[in-house]
Amino acid sequence: MTAEIAVVVIGRNEGERLKRCLASVLAEVQRIVYVDSGSSDGSVAHARDLGIQVVELDTSAPFTAARGRNAGFMALHASGDLPEFVQFIDGDCLLVPGWISAGLAHLRSRPDLGLVTGWRSEIHRDRSVYNAICDFEWHRPAGPIEACGGDMMVRAQAFLNLKGFNPQVIAAEDDEFCVRLRKSGLGIERLPLPMTQHDAAMTRFSEWWRRAVRSGHGFAQVGHLHPEHFRPERRRVWLYGLLLSLVLVAGLLLAMSGALLAGGLLAGAALSVYALSWVRTVQGLARAGLPRSEAMHHGLYLSLSKYPNLIGMLTYWVRRWQRRDMSIIEYK
Repeated sequence: MTAEIAVVVIGRNEGERLKRCLASVLAEVQRIVYVDSGSSDGSVAHARDLGIQVVELDTSAPFTAARGRNAGFMALHASGDLPEFVQFIDGDCLLVPGWISAGLAHLRSRPDLGLVTGWRSEIHRDRSVYNAICDFEWHRPAGPIEACGGDMMVRAQAFLNLKGFNPQVIAAEDDEFCVRLRKSGLGIERLPLPMTQHDAAMTRFSEWWRRAVRSGHGFAQVGHLHPEHFRPERRRVWLYGLLLSLVLVAGLLLAMSGALLAGGLLAGAALSVYALSWVRTVQGLARAGLPRSEAMHHGLYLSLSKYPNLIGMLTYWVRRWQRRDMSIIEYK
């Protein structure tokens, strides 16, 4: 164990998953801060029983992952003994043995890097198609990257200089932080090593749908702050989620009004573009290593995701127009 790193764990009503998370972290690191977002399942008491420092977020302000991580970091800073590096991990994850030492060694040898991350995997990948989709999302190529998820090992001084995560960003706050980190002149790298194991526990379509809505909100909000980021994602949502839907509806309305040929051609063109997009998605997933049948199944969800993504993007713009708080979108 080393004193030059601390771990910030965030959670809300994670139950047994948090217990497993904290146990995995305690086996690797001495200094831990657990930040709780209004749990009612005994999470706070359990963390304190383990001797872990606990920060309970004020319930009068909206909960966000960014706010929680910032609070954990500031608790370390307020102690007057800020470690050189901080590992962030979500309370529904397990820390993989050996990751801390590997990440530390790489950051020590590369002063040009602001953070490193590794591979996250799903503990119960085959329990549902939604878990399998998450597992595929987590496994991205190693090497220099533009952004990563919230499980990351950060150089503490760099985090402090950037004032941490933007607490107003309710989804993709990790992407937003990474964009600012790169603009500050520091690099980001994914090591070809397992870092955390995640327990999505997603078994219902409604959970997957809300998660996709949240992603769309992140595309819009982070894209508004940094127009160069998430640009391809936003374009795909506008094209497949909105424009082609309008073309399809227009074709159906024309056909219903009696213009069968024109309406059929218009609707058929829209459906053909959707089908072509699905085929290309399946081919890409298969090239990435998914079995053909699984790639076909995942491709359907990726194609369908443009609709909840669109709802999330529109939700952000409506909230911004109405000057409403950017409250978190929970999927579980």
